[in-house]
Amino acid sequence: MKKKDIEFRRVSFLRGPNIWTYRPVIEAWVDIGELEDFPSNTLPGLYERLTAWLPGLIEHHCGVGERGGFLERLRDGTWAGHILEHVVIELLNLAGMQTGFGKARQTSERGVYKVAVRARNEQVCRAAFDYGRQLLMAAINDEAFDLPAALADLREQVDDHHLGPSTACIVDAASARRIPAIRLTGGNLVQLGYGKTLRRIWTAETDRTSAIAEGIAGDKDLTKRLLASCGVPIPEGEIVNSPAEAWEAAQDIGLPVVVKPTDANHGRGVSLDLRTQADVEAAYGVAAAEGSEVMVERFIAGSEHRLLVVGGQVVAAAKGEEAWVCGDGHTSLTELIDCQINTDPRRGLTEEFPLNKILIDEDPAVVLELARQGVQPETVLPAGRRVLIQRNGNVANDVTDQVHPEVAEIVSLAARIVGLDIAGVDLVAEDISRPLEEQGGAIVEVNAGPGLLMHLKPAQGKPRPVGEAIVNHLFPGDDNG
Repeated sequence: MKKKDIEFRRVSFLRGPNIWTYRPVIEAWVDIGELEDFPSNTLPGLYERLTAWLPGLIEHHCGVGERGGFLERLRDGTWAGHILEHVVIELLNLAGMQTGFGKARQTSERGVYKVAVRARNEQVCRAAFDYGRQLLMAAINDEAFDLPAALADLREQVDDHHLGPSTACIVDAASARRIPAIRLTGGNLVQLGYGKTLRRIWTAETDRTSAIAEGIAGDKDLTKRLLASCGVPIPEGEIVNSPAEAWEAAQDIGLPVVVKPTDANHGRGVSLDLRTQADVEAAYGVAAAEGSEVMVERFIAGSEHRLLVVGGQVVAAAKGEEAWVCGDGHTSLTELIDCQINTDPRRGLTEEFPLNKILIDEDPAVVLELARQGVQPETVLPAGRRVLIQRNGNVANDVTDQVHPEVAEIVSLAARIVGLDIAGVDLVAEDISRPLEEQGGAIVEVNAGPGLLMHLKPAQGKPRPVGEAIVNHLFPGDDNG
């Protein structure tokens, strides 16, 4: 006989420390009704249907304390409130929001349970409770349930509401130290700790990140002048106001040069190794479209590197790589980019990927790079000819263990000069394992609020615990917030 649906009497989001845990939870008062008289071992087929839909339930230890513990309880007989707890946890895990904590306790009212589950995000966890109830009732009554559709919806909500990977790695590192975290907005503003010990982060910016320092970092010309005044090696350059001025400056500085916006980021609008008047003047237009002012500076030979400085220490370093294609005699450049570069599983359109897809229509710097080599997007390359597509924007190979101590020292100094507690310092060098001075390397930018994904998910090399480094910077020693 079909069993009556489980009812939610009340569903509450407990944002701070609570009777269940110091972490946020969703607490649902669940009325299982007549199911109070039907533990799981009295419901034919329930075990088989649940384990078929959610095979990951075997990993739930439950109170038994070992793998398969919950399934043991399910076979021996447990009640719907307890089963709902584990179904919700597994749905969250399958949706990509890892959750391990849950509790179910009977109240003084017959058939009414309090079910609590760790809620990394309120909206997603509420939705998981709704889908969990539907799935459980379908399993009890031997009815159909569209699990793929439910998971697709939950995953979409995770994408919409969950913290970005950079912020999430800091929050996870805080949780590992039992430092509580509270999301303050729909974005990535998060409070770590409570009361007088609390700290706030916004991705890789903290409440110790100076607004003045951030403003300085956003002005590349000012940053370079401050670095030069303290003896930090930089490429000489100047701000220009027209293509003609750009070429004049390039001649004064000495070819080859770089043309870039003074206040853009992520390598947008940057053109490297420019050697002709036509290239310099064309690059001016590309840079002007991305920033408020345009700078011409000396070109430094070598590879682009990004070093992450936290609290005065270099904690991670990544190296860039150029992007090339090779002709086959019958495929256009646009098609070659798609099949030889964009098919790389490391490339994508979201921040989950360490490398970006190259979209010619959206990147005039790529079109300029092709024009300098005498080709266009529709050009069919002869078999064997290689063409450089992108010189920068591919900094994702971990080289942390190769950084020379003198390089680490000068990079740390650059962050302190600008005044940033967390900084992404860009430098160009042939070999990061040698001092900059002996190879003519230089620091080209200091960035506030640096991205962390290249260090968390490098295209090559091992991930670095940058979230842990930031938490240790904010909460030194045994401070638990």
